[in-house]
Amino acid sequence: MTNALLKGVEGIFIPVKDPANSAIWYGDILGFKLIYIEEEAAVMRIGEHSQTVVCLVRTLNPQPMNFPENKFGVSKYYNFIPNDDIEEIHKHLVSKKVKVNQISGDENTKFFTFYDPDDNPLGVCQ
Repeated sequence: MTNALLKGVEGIFIPVKDPANSAIWYGDILGFKLIYIEEEAAVMRIGEHSQTVVCLVRTLNPQPMNFPENKFGVSKYYNFIPNDDIEEIHKHLVSKKVKVNQISGDENTKFFTFYDPDDNPLGVCQ
């Protein structure tokens, strides 16, 4: 058996119109912590103890991330793992007026899609 060569994800890169405004949204709505910001990008840590960062990158012709059509039912590139109960996170996003799809799944796995201000689809899966 071969040992895994990789142990996780260091960075997730998301195209945005304005990294500074997006960083405010990701901080206020999702609780991400700003590490570094410049005109072209904002780098944020998902959680205090997470190794994974989200890099909000200014794009010249911003378009929402669009996952190619498929028969598996996937419509987004990323699913985040919640710290709390997925229903509570869903309620929180709805209360913040975030565009959010309904929770789907079964008793073993639940998930939903929500959208950032640039209409990028992001997921939560528990």
